[in-house]
Amino acid sequence: MLASGPGGQGTKYLLLSVLLLAAWGAESGQVHYSVPEEAKHGTFVGRIAQDLGLELAELVPRLFRVASKGHGDLLEVNLQNGILFVNSRIDREELCGRSAECSIHLEVIVDRPLQVFHVEVEVKDINDNPPVFPATQKNLFISETRALDSHFSLEGASDADIGANALLTYKLSPSEYFSLEVPTNDDQVKPLQLVLKKLLDREVASELLLVLQATDGGKPELTGSTELHITVLDVNDNAPVFDKAVHRVKLLENSRNGTLVIRLNASDLDEGSNSHILYSFATDVSSNTEAFFCIDSASGEIKVNGKIDFEETKLWKLQIEAVDKGNPPMFGHCTILVEILDINDNAPELLVTSLSLSVPEDATLGTVIALISVTDRDSGANGQVTCSLTPHVPFKLVSTFKNYY
Repeated sequence: MLASGPGGQGTKYLLLSVLLLAAWGAESGQVHYSVPEEAKHGTFVGRIAQDLGLELAELVPRLFRVASKGHGDLLEVNLQNGILFVNSRIDREELCGRSAECSIHLEVIVDRPLQVFHVEVEVKDINDNPPVFPATQKNLFISETRALDSHFSLEGASDADIGANALLTYKLSPSEYFSLEVPTNDDQVKPLQLVLKKLLDREVASELLLVLQATDGGKPELTGSTELHITVLDVNDNAPVFDKAVHRVKLLENSRNGTLVIRLNASDLDEGSNSHILYSFATDVSSNTEAFFCIDSASGEIKVNGKIDFEETKLWKLQIEAVDKGNPPMFGHCTILVEILDINDNAPELLVTSLSLSVPEDATLGTVIALISVTDRDSGANGQVTCSLTPHVPFKLVSTFKNYY
């Protein structure tokens, strides 16, 4: 019991202040766990109550609860034993895409007194996605007059995993006519190249079928493949050639429809109709690309054709074809990397939880009134947020963790 009277009153306030500071200090810590993606329901993650210094008997009376903004009920806590466990399917690629880091942030709240704890659960990648090519089959039309060491661009596979699980190696089925040239790890933006190592003869072989296989670096490894159907043609022996194999351009997000991205230039050494060039997106480009960009087939101008949003896509990789009007036609290829630049088009968002609707007039200094989090979808300086109160009020903001107050 606390003593009464003037001296006892002072002792009471002192003890309350000490208790408040102790509770607030416990909140400032952070607990880290990790769990592999696709873990089964009920998989043990951590003894969250014990690690936060809470007794099992007080979880229910103190209204123990866990909030996970935007991640629903992926993780749950058993209030009988204080264990955090997997409640529903966790797909790392769905949560974080290709980001190197992926975690679920939990905000643990208890009342009487009000406390908040922050828990980070790292989601570990497993090799659950095989390499995927843009199409299961690609048709190539190659003149029998093409010179040895001629190169033909191929679109590589993609893997939704990260790290070693997404490192791809390629293998071409045995062929006396072609070999495969793979770009180095330092130059991954360049496409794969099919290289002619023996002269073609349409009268000997008018069609060839090759299989291109991609293998990831996971354990166990996963594979994907695409078929290369090669039709050997004659006549029109010069393909269009772009002035650059790879173009890099920058584009502001929210650029208006019709904004010029780049004007391409390709040339063809042939004459007449064999040198007339038409530009287009590569046949295996995703339909998503054509929803945001358009290309003028005659001028080679690429323009904005949809809403460009930095928060949705930071880098566009466009595969372009130049085809002449020869018979048969011949193709040239180039890659355009469009880097989207962020603008400050997202306002900060405030989320207030556990708001006390009333405050006793004798509330002690440091009493927690509300929990506030603030986010901004922009990046860099545009996404850095400062939070402040209106002046001349008997309250102050205290930062507890990143953008939490």
